[in-house]
Amino acid sequence: MASGVSFAGAELSAGIWWVYQNVVTDDSNDADGEFADPALILYASDDGSHGPWGFSGEMRIGTGSFTDKANNNSGDNFTMHKAWISYQLDENNQIKIGKSQVPFGWKTSNFWPGDMLQGGYGDQMDVGIKLTGKHSGIQYDAAYYTQDDWGKTSTDTVDDNGHWGSSTTYRKGETLVLNADYPFGNGHTIGASFQQGKLEDLTNAAAGGRVPDDGKHRAWDLHYTYSKDNFTFKYRFIDVMRDFTELDACIAATACPNVEVENQRHALHVDYKMNKWLFYLEATGASTDTKGNDSRDVVAVSPGASYNYGPGWFYIEYLSQDGFINRNGDVGEGDFDAIYFSFDFYF
Repeated sequence: MASGVSFAGAELSAGIWWVYQNVVTDDSNDADGEFADPALILYASDDGSHGPWGFSGEMRIGTGSFTDKANNNSGDNFTMHKAWISYQLDENNQIKIGKSQVPFGWKTSNFWPGDMLQGGYGDQMDVGIKLTGKHSGIQYDAAYYTQDDWGKTSTDTVDDNGHWGSSTTYRKGETLVLNADYPFGNGHTIGASFQQGKLEDLTNAAAGGRVPDDGKHRAWDLHYTYSKDNFTFKYRFIDVMRDFTELDACIAATACPNVEVENQRHALHVDYKMNKWLFYLEATGASTDTKGNDSRDVVAVSPGASYNYGPGWFYIEYLSQDGFINRNGDVGEGDFDAIYFSFDFYF
């Protein structure tokens, strides 16, 4: 992101992005594709002049905001992707309050294909409090999130949408997250993450009814990264469990499954930087252990490249997958292939 305008105590900037996309598996597609989904992004952050205090915010406006107006707090194509206030406790520890990145493994690096089969555990942005620090070479996080977005019924996690219920079914809440990373050798890092919380039954929320939180969710993650010179390699394994069996109203409305959803995910990232170019490959796989789900193991692959032209980047990315992750966090089958050319600039 390029530098913006400086005011007393603050740095303000903005950006614009859009995409040309051609969905190969869309039978109605005439093979010409379309330019679509522009967004205006507004950024604000502190300039370091407030002592131990800091802040950061990002608002997105437009159909390319990676938000879901049916399930976000605004009810439209704009959202607060993040908004937090920080306090530096000491040299090694910082606390953040607001909507911030959930410290759970690593997030994807591609632009338009997104989290693919990491769905629900990639680019998570939740509302709560987070402690980040380091001790004896170990980098750690401990966080508690009361909800996954602003408001009482929003399930919008912005970049990673559509994997945590909906405003009329369920959402996650009261989630504890722990993460630790240990750098060693020359460029190696190993880490582990864990999260556990409740699932809130939103089925009766629109009528002003009670919102019980008797469901449960749990996931753990093991990850490894290696970086040397212009090369980066990442791998992560995720084990997922969501227990819907106590969400009585959601089950009665056939909006939630009456089972424990269980599955495993694998994610791989490789990239190489060459001058202003970044070439990368991301691949994910998922397999289900959920009772009654007969979906086979599925995979998704996305090769891509980006070029830094100065005020922004050009991207070319391809996505091919034979399955998906649904709103209940489980595995489904379905072919999808698309090519994307994305553009952005910042000012």
